[in-house]
Amino acid sequence: MTPIDPQKAAQMLEQQLGRWHASVSDPAAAQADVLHRYLTDYAKTRYGQQHGAAQIDTLRDFRRAVPIITYEQIKPTIETVMAGDIEALLWEPPVGWAITRGTTKGESKFIPMTTTDLQMRVSAGRAVMQYVASTQRINIFQGVNLNLNFPSVVGTLKFGEAEIAYGYSSGIYTKHVSTRTPVRSIPTQEEIDELGGGKTLRDWHRRFELAYDRCKDKNVTLVGGVCSTALQFGRYLHQQHGIYPKTLWQVQVMTLGSQPGINTNYRPSLEALYGPAAIREIYGATEGMFGQQRDEKRAWVPNYDLFFFEVRTRTGMKMLHEMRRGEMGNLVVSTPVLPRYEIGDRILALRPPYFRCIGRDRWWVPLRYWWQEAVAFNFGQL
Repeated sequence: MTPIDPQKAAQMLEQQLGRWHASVSDPAAAQADVLHRYLTDYAKTRYGQQHGAAQIDTLRDFRRAVPIITYEQIKPTIETVMAGDIEALLWEPPVGWAITRGTTKGESKFIPMTTTDLQMRVSAGRAVMQYVASTQRINIFQGVNLNLNFPSVVGTLKFGEAEIAYGYSSGIYTKHVSTRTPVRSIPTQEEIDELGGGKTLRDWHRRFELAYDRCKDKNVTLVGGVCSTALQFGRYLHQQHGIYPKTLWQVQVMTLGSQPGINTNYRPSLEALYGPAAIREIYGATEGMFGQQRDEKRAWVPNYDLFFFEVRTRTGMKMLHEMRRGEMGNLVVSTPVLPRYEIGDRILALRPPYFRCIGRDRWWVPLRYWWQEAVAFNFGQL
């Protein structure tokens, strides 16, 4: 493999990380820019036109004109888009349909993914890029990423005359952008998709066996994806092959998401399976990639240059960057697809610019979080 030019690597990292760093330094200005950009795009849709997006100039106007929505409230409009009326909600056609692993009233949520939205999901790679920039370990890029993502195609739905394929956002993201990143993902998303979209233990064992077979002789330097899947894969290797991932590979960094407490609750298990790899938490959902860990502080930093963040707190609506240390609230995100969408996550503000998602919006979630922190002697520490 051709060695990577350190100077070119540094330039690439600066290009990819510069806007993020600038937005974290001045989140108010970055969020104002994002809101202006979104309003221009929302005005191209009937949903935006119904709420006067073209006439909105200020945050106050935005909050007055555009309501906070849940999935149940926007679901009829999404179904209209699925039936072919794209402009009801979108200003560009969807390139894929993502479903949630969780459920809303017993049903998976369907979220359209557009070209603009997909490009923004590349931000998940910022965690790795920031790690490489701070450690100068550019040899990470000469290894491969162990791809444990969910399938990008699970099934199809018929709306009118159209057949719509749907899958998981992580798989759709990997399929579309893996060719643009410096680290190869193995197995490829196409290979994972060929195994089908089943969710049984047997289905996952087939995917794990594929990953083992394709990567056992490779230089795996990166593991990314859902934290629980990474744990299950490590246990599967031990049960089926009598080895641990740390026996096969020298993983340098793991970028994991989809579970609260990755750095605090799950780190010991991850290290036991994969060895002393750096752990970098990703905060994302089917609706977008909203933040990632940037250093050894055990919390994530928002993508202020990409998404618009509000929080419903006890004292009213606030911008995410306006939250005080120790304050909690329910996150409301605006994305290229969804204006003012209450995602259902409870957010805890730590020392700026660090945050944690502590779980879903349930009354008992803060109690569980503080109990876990006390048991681990963390007490909200970074």
